[in-house]
Amino acid sequence: MNVILLHYTPLEIASHAIRTCWQSFDKSDNGGQKDKELIERVGNKYKHSSTLEHLVYNFYIQGISRALLQELARHRIASLSVKSTRYTLKELKDIEPFREDDFEGASKFIVLTGNKEVDSASIRALNNLQALLKKGISNDIAKYALVEAYKTELTWSINARSLQNFLALRSDRSALWEIRKLAKKIFAALPSEHQYLFRDFIKED
Repeated sequence: MNVILLHYTPLEIASHAIRTCWQSFDKSDNGGQKDKELIERVGNKYKHSSTLEHLVYNFYIQGISRALLQELARHRIASLSVKSTRYTLKELKDIEPFREDDFEGASKFIVLTGNKEVDSASIRALNNLQALLKKGISNDIAKYALVEAYKTELTWSINARSLQNFLALRSDRSALWEIRKLAKKIFAALPSEHQYLFRDFIKED
């Protein structure tokens, strides 16, 4: 799994939005400590969290399972552009089937759980999908045989308010192990000067 922060909104946009409400621009320190404390106080402490929606983060997320992708889709206030199976399943056509114990080789295409029985079953499903594709069955039909462990990638954009909600829910012990890992990586990828807005939403192990 790999998480890359592509772009983000500067903090001063949020402080400007907050100061718009009270017309207090003369009290700004141009994105300095005073403005940062204002964002924390108004957005988090006073729960005027709509002001945090002006901060948007764009991530490139690679190497997650389609099972995790389904979990991401439940966070509606976010935008997803996902690797297409219609156009990319050809990546399986020109390689040999995997042995059921070739976890290292198969890990290029599937997320491994560490449970050998489950991972071997995923490899069998991967081989079955590959056999269908080699028979000339179209990607659009063959993809119905995709295993949940099949790897995908996406560009994911989310605002700070929704990201706080995501981190609070998905770093919790009750969340899927893979999305907990993703939540920690997303937090780590945030600019250091932005992390203070999210630190209290990350659940410790």
